[in-house]
Amino acid sequence: MSLTQYYTATTLDGFIADPDNSLDWLFTRKREEDGPLNYGEFIAGVGAMAMGSTTYEWILDHEFADKDPAEWKWPYDIPCWVFTHRRLPVVPDSEIEFTSEDIAAVHKEMVAAAGDRNVWIVGGGDLAGQFADAGVLDEVIVSIAPVTLGAGAPLLPRRIELRLDELGRNGDFASAKFSVVRPPA
Repeated sequence: MSLTQYYTATTLDGFIADPDNSLDWLFTRKREEDGPLNYGEFIAGVGAMAMGSTTYEWILDHEFADKDPAEWKWPYDIPCWVFTHRRLPVVPDSEIEFTSEDIAAVHKEMVAAAGDRNVWIVGGGDLAGQFADAGVLDEVIVSIAPVTLGAGAPLLPRRIELRLDELGRNGDFASAKFSVVRPPA
C-alpha cells in the first residue's frame, strides 16, 4: 500500500527555510549516506511527488540559474505535481503537472501514478498541512538540524497530531519518523 510522506529537514526551531527561502543552513551540516532515514533509501520507494510553487522555484533557481531553458533537465524521473495558482516556467521533457485543483482529487491521481511506491510531499509545510487537512498525509519524516533561524518558512503551520515511530542520529541531524494520528471518526 502506498504511503503519502512529508520528507524534509528542519531547524531546531521548526523552519524549513529562512525568511529569504534560503537553505544555506542545511548544506553546512554533515549527513551519512547510509544513516538512519537517509534520502537514498527514501527516494528509492517514491513513485510520485508534490511540491508548492516556492519549492519548485527554488529548484529552478538553484539547478538552472545560469542555463538556457532548452538545457534544463529535471532532477527527478517520477511524476511531479506542482500546486500553484500562477504560471511558472516549464522544464522541458519533464513529468510535471501544474495544478490548483483540490488536494484530495489530485492525491488520487498521484497514488495511481505511484503504483506500489509512495507519494512524497517535498515542500512546503503549508502544502503538507493541506494534505493532512484532506486526511491523506500518512507520515512526517524529518531531519532536525542543530541550528535555529528565529523566522522563516515553518515546518508545519498548523496543528497535526503525530506518533513517533522511529528515531535516530544521522550525522549532525536527529532524524525522526512520525505517523499522522487521525482523529476518531
